[in-house]
Amino acid sequence: MALISTVAPEEATGIIKEGYDMFFKNVGSIPRPMEVLSCSPALFELQLKRIGYFAKHPKLSFALLSHIRYLAAHSLNYSFCMDFNRHMLKKQGLADEDIQAMEKDPAKALLEENEIAMLVFVMKAMKTPGSTTTEDIAQLKALGWEEKEMVEALAQGVGMIDHSIMMEAFQIDQNCML
Repeated sequence: MALISTVAPEEATGIIKEGYDMFFKNVGSIPRPMEVLSCSPALFELQLKRIGYFAKHPKLSFALLSHIRYLAAHSLNYSFCMDFNRHMLKKQGLADEDIQAMEKDPAKALLEENEIAMLVFVMKAMKTPGSTTTEDIAQLKALGWEEKEMVEALAQGVGMIDHSIMMEAFQIDQNCML
């Protein structure tokens, strides 16, 4: 049982109701991390804005962002986002074998060359932050990435950390959606 009280869909008002309605329409359910954030309408709204920003990102594709979120969740053993993003990857045509290969080596992801480089960079930075080099940055720039996009891609990965900690700390059931 959860340690905190969250807003149930039938009790939602204001920005929480707007967000819940958007998730029901686009995803079919409410992701548990958003349920946790329903305790703080201000944080909930910030997360909605973040989701909206990345959904319309001009260079970080939905496929790349799904790969980043999946591998970040996998590295954290964050089951909810692993399951959710595995589902997204499968909807994009990846098979279990493709996902398993990528888990072992992010360079085996079925993405464009520049996106693979970004994925590899994000995972390297998450696993050993101090190991990134000027060569890593130069390689990404040579593939057409700007520093802004490097920061945003890494933010997508490390964003899994706060959600995974909150889900565990507040003992939110990670095996289902609201």
